[in-house]
Amino acid sequence: MASLFKAGDIMIGGIFPVFNKEISSTATFEREPSGVQCAGFDLRAFRWTQVMIFAIEEINKDLSILPNISLGYRILNSCASPTNTLRAALTLASRPEEIEETSPCPPAISALIAESGSTQSLAVAGALGPFQVPVVSYFSTCACLSDRAKYPTFFRTIPSDYFQAKALAALVKHFGWQWIGALQSDNDYGRNGILAFTEEVKKLGVCIAFVGTILRTYTMDKILDVVEMIKQSTVKVILAFVPEGDFYPLMREIVKQNITGIQWIASEAWITAARPSTPYIFQAFGGSLGFVVQKMAIPNLQPFLTSINPYKDPKAGFVRDFWEIITGCKPVLPGEHTATDTSAKICTGNETLLNSQDVFFNVTQLRVSYNVYKAVYAIAHALHQLIFCHPVGEKSMKPCLNVSEIKHKQVIDHLQKVNFRNQFGDNVFFDENGDPPASYDIINWQMKDGQVQHMTLGHFASDAKGNHKLSIQEENIVWRTGTTVPTSVCSNVCAAGTRKAQIKGKPVCCFDCIPCADGTIANSTGAADCTPCPQEYWSNERKDECIPKTIEFLSYHEPMGIALTVVSLLGASLSLATMMVFIHYRETPVIKASNSELSCFLLFSLFLCFLCPLTFIGRPTAWTCMLRHTAFGVTFALCISCILGKTIVVVTAFKATVPGSKVAGKFGPAQQRMIVCSCTLIQIVICILWLTLNPPFPDKVFRYSNKKIVLECNTGSETAFYAVLGYIGILAVICLILAFLARKLPDNFNEAKFITFSMLIFCAVWITFIPAYVSSPGKFTVAVEIFAILSSAFGLLICIFAPKCYIILIRPEKNTKKHLMGKNVDKKYNK
Repeated sequence: MASLFKAGDIMIGGIFPVFNKEISSTATFEREPSGVQCAGFDLRAFRWTQVMIFAIEEINKDLSILPNISLGYRILNSCASPTNTLRAALTLASRPEEIEETSPCPPAISALIAESGSTQSLAVAGALGPFQVPVVSYFSTCACLSDRAKYPTFFRTIPSDYFQAKALAALVKHFGWQWIGALQSDNDYGRNGILAFTEEVKKLGVCIAFVGTILRTYTMDKILDVVEMIKQSTVKVILAFVPEGDFYPLMREIVKQNITGIQWIASEAWITAARPSTPYIFQAFGGSLGFVVQKMAIPNLQPFLTSINPYKDPKAGFVRDFWEIITGCKPVLPGEHTATDTSAKICTGNETLLNSQDVFFNVTQLRVSYNVYKAVYAIAHALHQLIFCHPVGEKSMKPCLNVSEIKHKQVIDHLQKVNFRNQFGDNVFFDENGDPPASYDIINWQMKDGQVQHMTLGHFASDAKGNHKLSIQEENIVWRTGTTVPTSVCSNVCAAGTRKAQIKGKPVCCFDCIPCADGTIANSTGAADCTPCPQEYWSNERKDECIPKTIEFLSYHEPMGIALTVVSLLGASLSLATMMVFIHYRETPVIKASNSELSCFLLFSLFLCFLCPLTFIGRPTAWTCMLRHTAFGVTFALCISCILGKTIVVVTAFKATVPGSKVAGKFGPAQQRMIVCSCTLIQIVICILWLTLNPPFPDKVFRYSNKKIVLECNTGSETAFYAVLGYIGILAVICLILAFLARKLPDNFNEAKFITFSMLIFCAVWITFIPAYVSSPGKFTVAVEIFAILSSAFGLLICIFAPKCYIILIRPEKNTKKHLMGKNVDKKYNK
């Protein structure tokens, strides 16, 4: 196998994809298989080999590290193929061919620097792990390689994809992208990278619309299938977690089909690659964002690179291919015959690399090369501490271990303990999984002076505790879609007042926006659920704010309250006016016949009854609630008691007309007052017990309407409330029965008929009141109660007193004893 080789006291192996494609051949088993054939010389990978050589030579010249001990190297090509990488690894682990066969103890490699691809590194780490050969990778990022149980000898100087996945997820979260596509390479790097990224973004509510799979060896049909998938999708942001070699064929096809308007997110494997960084690819991929490891400029590397010459060491592998690509001519060494291919330009031997402007010689922004550089120094520091038993920089008189006694297990142990600050100020160490600290730069593809520039516009760093910090210069980013940050959502963010409703069979990022139900709000955009308003609040029309519910009670300022107040005052005035008429005409027969004292008591109680509704109107308070029900109960009990007294007096008055009757003497004024007082006192006792045990109180009622709070008086004890009404009803029924029994009095003496009619009205009103009271909503409950009070009071006032006032004021000629007694009575007594 072609190699770069130099002998040393301690040998370090290296495997690099100098050629990035293996030419497959079929074994016929008829002859010995031919050697491995590779194509696609990769200048970038070749520079990695030169950086390894440069670092080793730099260490050999440094007296502070491994003094009097020389490092040697043997570097092989992997062709970016797992099988060829494994072949190279086993070759390095065996006896080097360049050592003389007479050498009694050829040096074996003490450590191996390999490889760039994660799949290749898996093959190497798996094969050499049982032999305890330490492997340090410079570009393999698969998180699977951090498994110490499977790969106990694996280290790397590039952060794991576990950290890159966190960085990419933080970037997606920062710009609010929720609906993205993903492309992965069909190998461990791509699959594990997308898997780690998916797990991270799922925590953030981000959905992966599709995952396309590509590989450099795929047929064009498979590539076109991925292109069609991209065209059919609605995503505007796509993550490509693929190496540059796998991605480039797809990139060319995307540019060819003019698929623009997509914001590309890149993994570190292609964002800074030279081959796709051209104006042609920029047409579709301009503005790409991605993460790369930190860049560094290595002093004195450029002169070393420009000194590469095929004429110095004709046997050096890969140098002649490099020279032909850089200079454009084919070198012919002394003793070689000129090639028959006349199309190839032959070098004159005077060519030089000193003035070359190729990007190969730009060493100011080294990233992967710097990882190779750190890998060499990490191995050197581990060897130094192993051999001299002291870290680099501490005085050591002499080695404590012979070079020939070095064991791979010892190198692994000291690599795990390596911790030093290099000349660039970076701390180089490995954690318990063999991973370095995570630190990335954010790269943005921008076009300047006709060339694609990789602009560093931010940084991502993660500490040992798992915390991370993303800083980005958002204002300097050039987006593919223009100057504004692109959006990528399956469904637009739900506006305030609406909530997300998952669409069946689609990812969580695809949803409909449903207006919040009444009484719930969403006061921010993108709400998953609507929040119920507090009990005393209700949602506004836009459902984005809770507003206080309307307070409802029967007030003096609304038409109904004004009307009821006027009617109430009118009834009270009529009661007072009637009382004044009765007092003024108290000596007339009509007044005397109707018992003036009870009539005045009755009119006074009616006056109070008419004033009762005023306590029902207005905002309920603790005092008005206690007053309205008790005042109503007591005044009506007084009113009915007076009517009961009048009824008894009328009945007894009629009985007294029979000769020898002694009933009238038992119901004089004193007994009448006692009846009124005792009947009223019972109601007063009921009310006192009510107020003492469970009094009425102001209450907020929410059941009538979702948008209103009805202020009303809670009766406290419904038993007491219905006891008050029931007691009034009992008095009214007794009055009605007595009046009904006295209905056959003489025609002109119609007091009993008026009382009967008034009590019929009274009972009818209160019987209908109860169902109306129970079924009426809100303030109408109070209005129904007021109406019952006023209508029953007016019924009593009109039925009992209107006929008498008519006779007194309109027909005074009938206000005589003769007329009151009537003709039938005269005939009866004349007999």
